[in-house]
Amino acid sequence: MKDIDKNIETYSNYIYKYLLCLTRNEDISEELTQETIYRAIKNINQLKDEEKIEMWLCKIAKNLWLQELNQKKRYINIDDSILQFEIDENIEDNLIQKDNTINLYKEIERLDDISKEIIYLRLNGDLRFKEIGKIYGKTENWARVTFHRAKQQIVKEVRKNEKHRV
Repeated sequence: MKDIDKNIETYSNYIYKYLLCLTRNEDISEELTQETIYRAIKNINQLKDEEKIEMWLCKIAKNLWLQELNQKKRYINIDDSILQFEIDENIEDNLIQKDNTINLYKEIERLDDISKEIIYLRLNGDLRFKEIGKIYGKTENWARVTFHRAKQQIVKEVRKNEKHRV
């Protein structure tokens, strides 16, 4: 078990990427990554299966993130960078693109928690399906199917909303 304490720190980048997908905030992700590593080392005796260390660390990270949301009443909003755009000759195109991006994020937020997390882990965290499957203690195929179904649901809702606008 002592070797695991030292190896937990090697997972810090992995944990950081996971938290960044959840929080969409670099500072909060860094803080929560440090706290995750601290708690993991402190509670290393609670790890029952050394092969599931990644899943265990992600659970700790997610719980810390949820505590952070509850304690400070922080709500994850659409990243400000999505709302910024450069003014140029194609301002209408920029506005349409930003509107589409906002609508996409709104549709992602309507997904169930697991689908939403998988979308963010895949798109923002650049995690492979195998890594996502490990986080949830599932297979790579499960992660692929869940991502695909979530993507289909988003496309369906976006198309439905576009029909209502016209």
